[in-house]
Amino acid sequence: MGLIGDLAIDWPQGIHAVGRLDNLSEGLLILTTNKKVTRLLFEDKTPHTRTYMVLVNHAVTQERLQQLRDGVPFRIRGGNMYTSIPCEAEIVTEPGICFPHPYVMTKNIPYTWLRITLTEGKYHQVRKMVAAIHHRCKRLIRVSIEDLVLGDLQPGEVREVAEKDFFMLLKIKYN
Repeated sequence: MGLIGDLAIDWPQGIHAVGRLDNLSEGLLILTTNKKVTRLLFEDKTPHTRTYMVLVNHAVTQERLQQLRDGVPFRIRGGNMYTSIPCEAEIVTEPGICFPHPYVMTKNIPYTWLRITLTEGKYHQVRKMVAAIHHRCKRLIRVSIEDLVLGDLQPGEVREVAEKDFFMLLKIKYN
């Protein structure tokens, strides 16, 4: 799938993405015309969770998984080192991903699916976190922001959510 502008949808005036996904990432992307949503969700003092399914090469050990949970140092913009805050991380045997991707897993290279839930979002953070534990991210899919979940939504599909439900699922104050 390409960019959201490539979709044959008559977008409302003022629509914008909340948060971001880089061009190599997939999954849940929130689009809204409400300019307060970004501030309430990502700039508020109350942290909001984001969950990702991450495919990495090779088997992840319990020790490295614990490193993710405890926080790992990585380089951020400007060249400074940053240590991620503690997060939830677990190995997942069945990721439940129901849409294709160009990356083809081969039988001779082991891989691991991880579910990582965090409350911060530095530039390419999840990719940098798995690199810090010596694994290469092969696929990164955002599956939820708070209680708003990707579910079975396919690439290029759009699901409209009533504003009151939208705010409730994101756990932000509805005005």
